[in-house]
Amino acid sequence: MAFSTKMMRHLIFLVMLLLQVNVFAQESITVTGRITDAQTNEPVSGATITVLGTSQSTSSAVDGSFTLQQVAKNATIIATFIGYDSQRLVADGSSLHFQLTSSSSTLEDVVVIGYGSVKRKDVTTAISSVSVEDMNERPIVSAGQLIQGRAAGVSVIQPNGAPGGETSIRIRGTTSFNGSNDPLYVVDGVPVDNLNFLSPNDIADMQVLKDASSAAIYGSRAANGVVLITTKQGKVGDAKIAFNVQTTQNRITSEIASLNAQQYKELQDEIGLVNLPAGLTDKTNWFDETFKTGQLQNYQVSISDGTEKLRYFLSGGYLNEKGIINTSFYKRYNFRANVENKVRDWLRVNANFSYSDYNGNGIITGQGANRGGVVLSVINTPSYAPIWDEANPGQFYSNFYGVNITSPLENMARTQNNKNRENRLVGAGSATVQFLPSLNFKTSFALDRRNAVSTTFLDPLSTSWGRNQYGEGSDNRNTNTVITFDNVLTYNESFGLHNLEVMGGTSYTSSDYHNSWINGSHYRNDLIETLNAANKISWTGTGSGASQWAIMSYFGRASYNFDSKYLVTANLRADGSSKLHPDHRWGIFPSVSAAWRLSAEDFLSDVSWLNDLKIRGGWGETGNQSGVGDYAYLQRYNINRIQWFVTGQENALPTITQANLRTPDLRWETTRQTNIGLDFSAFNNRLNVNLDYYHKYTRDMLMYVSLPAGAAAANNIVRNEGEMSNRGFEVNVNSKNIEKVLQWSTDFNISFNRNRLEKLELQKIYNTARTSEVVNEDVVRNEPGRSLGGFFGYISDGVNPETGELNYRDLNNDGKISSSDRTYIGDPNPDFIFGMTNNFSYKGFNLSVFLQGSYGNDIFNASRIETEGMYSGRNQSTRVLERWRVPGQETFIPKAGFDIKNSTYFVEDGSFLRLKNVSLSYDIPTSSLSRIGVRKLQPFVSVSNILTLTKYTGLDPEVNQWGGNGAVQGIDWGTYPQSRSFVVGLSLEF
Repeated sequence: MAFSTKMMRHLIFLVMLLLQVNVFAQESITVTGRITDAQTNEPVSGATITVLGTSQSTSSAVDGSFTLQQVAKNATIIATFIGYDSQRLVADGSSLHFQLTSSSSTLEDVVVIGYGSVKRKDVTTAISSVSVEDMNERPIVSAGQLIQGRAAGVSVIQPNGAPGGETSIRIRGTTSFNGSNDPLYVVDGVPVDNLNFLSPNDIADMQVLKDASSAAIYGSRAANGVVLITTKQGKVGDAKIAFNVQTTQNRITSEIASLNAQQYKELQDEIGLVNLPAGLTDKTNWFDETFKTGQLQNYQVSISDGTEKLRYFLSGGYLNEKGIINTSFYKRYNFRANVENKVRDWLRVNANFSYSDYNGNGIITGQGANRGGVVLSVINTPSYAPIWDEANPGQFYSNFYGVNITSPLENMARTQNNKNRENRLVGAGSATVQFLPSLNFKTSFALDRRNAVSTTFLDPLSTSWGRNQYGEGSDNRNTNTVITFDNVLTYNESFGLHNLEVMGGTSYTSSDYHNSWINGSHYRNDLIETLNAANKISWTGTGSGASQWAIMSYFGRASYNFDSKYLVTANLRADGSSKLHPDHRWGIFPSVSAAWRLSAEDFLSDVSWLNDLKIRGGWGETGNQSGVGDYAYLQRYNINRIQWFVTGQENALPTITQANLRTPDLRWETTRQTNIGLDFSAFNNRLNVNLDYYHKYTRDMLMYVSLPAGAAAANNIVRNEGEMSNRGFEVNVNSKNIEKVLQWSTDFNISFNRNRLEKLELQKIYNTARTSEVVNEDVVRNEPGRSLGGFFGYISDGVNPETGELNYRDLNNDGKISSSDRTYIGDPNPDFIFGMTNNFSYKGFNLSVFLQGSYGNDIFNASRIETEGMYSGRNQSTRVLERWRVPGQETFIPKAGFDIKNSTYFVEDGSFLRLKNVSLSYDIPTSSLSRIGVRKLQPFVSVSNILTLTKYTGLDPEVNQWGGNGAVQGIDWGTYPQSRSFVVGLSLEF
């Protein structure tokens, strides 16, 4: 009994002791603190502060401060924020000061891929991430400009510098002859055909899928690569209002001088076609009258916030650009709303809406001065001419002594009343159901609705063309609605070191297009521009149309990795297109890729300077059907109206004629691609290198084949005609050179690509690209065994000092110069392209220097035929002052009236190195402004197209009058030049 009593006392004592310990352990405190950037000491707002081992967390305020209630004393507190390494401190009762350092590892970053995402270290394919950090400091109008010079293997040019001008993007070369070579753009999961509607300021993330093993999940629309864009979302506990404003001045980068009145008369006396009076004087500097200082204003504002349940991002903007050719303009209004709501733990819904309204007019380029070409008429118009005709008030001067010339101001007037306006609504809603932690289902519906109105008006008085037509106007309207319905089921599970993801889904896309057009003429005056004031409505230029197409798709992906060491991914997509014959409608597009992370192996574990080393390879197929019409395989007919107002035809019905030849065996254009790559990171991730070699082979190319005259009712047929290959090598290097008070990082990429047209079946040669009417001959030839877009003509061996004529080489040695002496005289495809960005940061100052270049490409300067040809009464550039005049004279400029042919005389080296952009900004310390809520105040200045080193004599070496045409590249024919931009702006967040 005594023993039991004693034991009971000990047990009571032990219980009381444990209770005291437990009470002591549960002693709670209030934890306060602040989070700052370790480098700049600026506050970090929106960081997440969590009590380790619990669900208790909060976010830092604008000034970086935070408070946690009821925290166990000596608990571990962890602070995390995107882009920073996490930090842990112990809650000992004192105020905690977290100093976060920028994350040095990108291996754990999440990369967006088709219908999903993956950690960068687990990527098995060729994907380039495009930095968007400095976009606010550059005069960027289009999202495509963000990619320029920033991604290996991606060629981005602006074919012309017109306001709102589209960029031409090629991922690993040209793959299609008649079809589109533009990549597929996917914005927040919605496939779109261009990015005109998207404000670059709304972009949060941009990835370029370059090889087939990454792009094949998009199947038939991914033959030219895929650009994945994710727009901004609100962040939990990070309420923010952001405002960005920039104003830009644009100026032409170079000038081509023209002859003055006296020099022009001397030239015309030599040519002998125009009899000019003596005593002509200079009255107008057409270059100064045409090219002005352009302006761009860009205002963007956004509001975002988020809780654990609801996140939102709202933005709006206005952009107004007036071109360096002062009648050209581009305006854009944009609005975006992104909302994400966690309705239940198992249900998350998203809604993304974007509305934009953009308007421009464009000008006539790629034409001679007699056909409305503005750029060439700057040189071709004699300086003795005034702007206005004094004898006929309100009319542009046109008395050029019988020469067919219109001045640049008259040509500009022909389009100054044009308005090309489009409003576009892109909306998408999705719901994600989480059945299990490892199993979810996402259904999404997207609508892309475009309404475009293009109107023109030319008064009946001021221009010669307007007087000839008695004034003219037009109204063209079209509406296009594209809907996309996706359903995706994803299973993702880890079993120890084994990680498996299986995804499967369906996608349905349909397009409904309607258009109408009406043309009129014979206006009384310029007071009313609408068509109700036109007395004559065109009989054949009025009508309406409609078309539809649809694609049904099934796709799946399986990914497996063992301890992020051995990785393999397989994709399969089946697409059925309404554009193709039912017997050939479905295309199957598989891909597979694998990677081996050698750095995770034991035999490299003791290599301390190595962070990551991965070898990867992939193979896959993608499709293309963009080069054909909506009813490509069907028999179609032209409708011919009968004039009902002719006596006896009052009740006549329209007739029909055959419009094409059927192609019942029309099938998919398919591109097969193999890729081998290496990813390397070292020295605490301060050096990152990506190397890729690829081989692309396109078969069954969709092409329009010409038929012999009289062979059929139609003169061409669309069919699967040829094969083409692209081989290339890419290098991408990112380095952090200095990481102290002064920070310096470098991004460099270089790409080599070799294009070759391998095979044509029916038509063996394709000639195209006819420029000046004085030559009246195509300058581009495409045939098997050559790269696309090769220039074809005569070899010029310089000026004959005795006759002043150009010497053309007699290649077949028959003693005469004829068409059989033509050969390939130039290649517009570069040997390599490159880009390099250096970023410097020092105590709040940020300097970015961006270089871009191309080497080994030729340009056919067709503008020189018009400005140096000396074949008519048009004015010429001052280069002709060095023309041949007397026998025995040695010069490189032939005589006036020489025999002009498409030849090497007009082919120039288009290589260039361009200082594309220099930006300087300063992050004003906001510690003193935080009390009024300012969290960022950053003024900046920027200059674009500062300096271009090139041998090219034209206005701009980055040019192609044929725009995005795959078969024609590198031709300059009076093309709108790019400009030098001076930007001043301010970024503000509060």
